[in-house]
Amino acid sequence: MKVIVGLGNPGREYERTRHNAGFMAIDILAEKLAARVDQADFHALVGDARYAGEKVLLVKPHTYMNVSGLSVGEIVRYYRIDPAEDLMVLYDDMDFPPGVVRLKAQGSAGGHNGIKSIIDALGTEKFGRVRIGIGRPPKGTPIVPYVLGAFSREEEPHVRRALETAADAALYAVERGFAEAMTRYNAAARA
Repeated sequence: MKVIVGLGNPGREYERTRHNAGFMAIDILAEKLAARVDQADFHALVGDARYAGEKVLLVKPHTYMNVSGLSVGEIVRYYRIDPAEDLMVLYDDMDFPPGVVRLKAQGSAGGHNGIKSIIDALGTEKFGRVRIGIGRPPKGTPIVPYVLGAFSREEEPHVRRALETAADAALYAVERGFAEAMTRYNAAARA
């Protein structure tokens, strides 16, 4: 079984914010897989589907971003999955401009509190990450209002393309493995 987690914050006020890029990508995956992510379990909304012969669990933690590890840790322990092989986390990343997607198999949290929480809960930095670029705030703008703000009209087409790419990369990783997905999608981002 593969577990694909999208990070974000629950509640209508956060729905279309930069910090909810992971939730938005899960919504696109759910559409592509004809799945419903509406079952409350593991401090999250979850839904399952099958893809390329694998059971896929789609997850939107409802613990708020900074404690996402509570939900992810419960799921990993319950299903006894190996995070390095069977877990992917989709989330917003300020290190890339809107429209850019990068995959990474391990590493530090890079200042992202949701990823830090997951690393702390799992006791490992080894799990697949699909990072969705949201860009950095303009100089002098505080980070929190920026990430909790909506994308601009100019950013929206780039973000929509990135969310589609993130969903496609996750499905490709389910089918071909995360290493192959990194090779394909990171190379495409450089082209």
